[in-house]
Amino acid sequence: MNIMLLSVSVWSGADGATRDLFHLISALIAIPTVAYAGQPFFASAGRALRHGRTNMDVPISIGLLLATAMSLWETFTSARYAWFDAAVMLLFFLLVGRYLDSVMRDRARAGVAALLKQSAPGALVVAPDGSHEWRPIESVAPGMTVLVAAGERVPVDGLVLAGQSSIDRSLVTGESLPEPVAPGGRLLAGTLNIDAPLSVKAEAVGEASFLSQVVRLMEAAEGGRARHVRIADRAARWYAPVVHLTALLTAIGWLVAGAGLHQALIVAVAVLIITCPCALGLAVPAVQVRAASLLMKRGLLVKDGGALERLSECDTVLFDKTGTLTLGRPVPVGAVALSAQDYALAAALAAASRHPLSRGLLLASQRAGITPAKISDIAEIPGAGMEAMVNGERVRLGRPGWVRTGLADARSHLLQLAFRRGDAPATLIAFADALRPDAARAVAWLQAKGLHISIASGDRPAAVAHVAGQLGITDWSAECLPADKLAIIARLSAEGRRVLVVGDGLNDAPMLAAGHASIAPSSASDAGQTAADLLFLQDGLMAVPQALDIAAQADRHVRQNFILAIGYNLFAVPIAIAGLATPLIAALAMSSSSIIVVGNALRMRSRL
Repeated sequence: MNIMLLSVSVWSGADGATRDLFHLISALIAIPTVAYAGQPFFASAGRALRHGRTNMDVPISIGLLLATAMSLWETFTSARYAWFDAAVMLLFFLLVGRYLDSVMRDRARAGVAALLKQSAPGALVVAPDGSHEWRPIESVAPGMTVLVAAGERVPVDGLVLAGQSSIDRSLVTGESLPEPVAPGGRLLAGTLNIDAPLSVKAEAVGEASFLSQVVRLMEAAEGGRARHVRIADRAARWYAPVVHLTALLTAIGWLVAGAGLHQALIVAVAVLIITCPCALGLAVPAVQVRAASLLMKRGLLVKDGGALERLSECDTVLFDKTGTLTLGRPVPVGAVALSAQDYALAAALAAASRHPLSRGLLLASQRAGITPAKISDIAEIPGAGMEAMVNGERVRLGRPGWVRTGLADARSHLLQLAFRRGDAPATLIAFADALRPDAARAVAWLQAKGLHISIASGDRPAAVAHVAGQLGITDWSAECLPADKLAIIARLSAEGRRVLVVGDGLNDAPMLAAGHASIAPSSASDAGQTAADLLFLQDGLMAVPQALDIAAQADRHVRQNFILAIGYNLFAVPIAIAGLATPLIAALAMSSSSIIVVGNALRMRSRL
């Protein structure tokens, strides 16, 4: 702006020594500015030339250096005009475009790190003489016996030798409900021991463990997707050579026509500046920033601008079930068939448990106005449930088969708890994981747009089939491990489909990374949030159609911006070649094209 103020004085009629002084002051401001702010472009151009190739930054650098050098020459020769303002204005718009692009491209590549947080740094090893020794995980070998305390991550893949507990296997299945484990059961590294200590014989450690396999799957998926080539990058392959050739032929043409070297260089500089790819550089990031702003207002956070391009190309949507199509918060189905006294006892037992069904029952009791009874000495039976003695009677809340042998429910898609007091008949409490609000509407919108819908879940077949039936989805898979979900994506990709993955669990992280594009709820695991391209912050599932709709708009506006940028060059370049545009006019024309591109991006609107 300081240089612009000085230029206004010169263009307003300042002459002689005053004009020369203003030019000199402008040079003192502009030269260090160009030298510092132009470093990203100079460095990129230098790397390209050292490898015998060119890119967009080569004509940018040549234009900046020539405009600055010519202006410095004009200053020392007391010429009427200098173009320091043009060089600095050019840098300003270039850096704006580079910054907007970096805002959208920079994303945390910490998906692997988030998964590695689930690994234990070491293990408590039981020596042959019965002593205990803490060892780093790299010092634990197959065949060793390790102790896993309640609340600890399992450090190895292994076989349970002693103890009974419940295991959180959400890393494997995506399901939050703990699963009971007893001697003879198998454990996987990264799963969480909830209730009681376990003695485990190590079978696979370190790189051979299940968790390391998941990490490798995610790394491979990220690496494969990182090779995506964007439209602007493809345009750079031919844009720079054409600009160089145009400027060179312009200078030669003016020399052949009898112009001096000075005039020929000025026209060549004007050609380089007027063809500067500012509008082309802003074409993608300006639309991405606008689209990201619209999505944020709708409760969606865009982590990777390039995902909007990929999202617009998707023709298949692959959903996880628990926590994605459903809320992941089981609640009792209908009214709980317990007397007020028994309900209070069941609520007291539920309050002492961390099991998701217990939390759901406790929340339901609070909504029903039931105050938990005061019970002391509640015991948790690992992998079974809670029990206590109340007035000489044993009360139990837990797995139906533990509360009373043979107790079951024909509605197999429902989750179940049972309550029993003394010798009274046991009461079965059925739980359902409710669909996300607007889930049916969202799926219907996707199907109406012709997208293929699939479900890949780690849950039981009956539960997955029930949700699929509610939503009208015919293509579903159950009991899927992370590798199974990747295999499904590979199969769909082999059929020529571009898959949008929507998931939330730790076990979904490789799948999210492998999809053509991916969306996760904000309640997703750290690894899931990191691997996803977009996060939606509300409970409703309409975030997925909204993201697809705005991505489609963004794709159209990017194409329009490319047409505008190319059209601008087709119009402006002949004017510059004819010598009708000084470097300053060229800079103003270039800036105007950038403003037009940004204005076109701002026309985008939310429609859902």
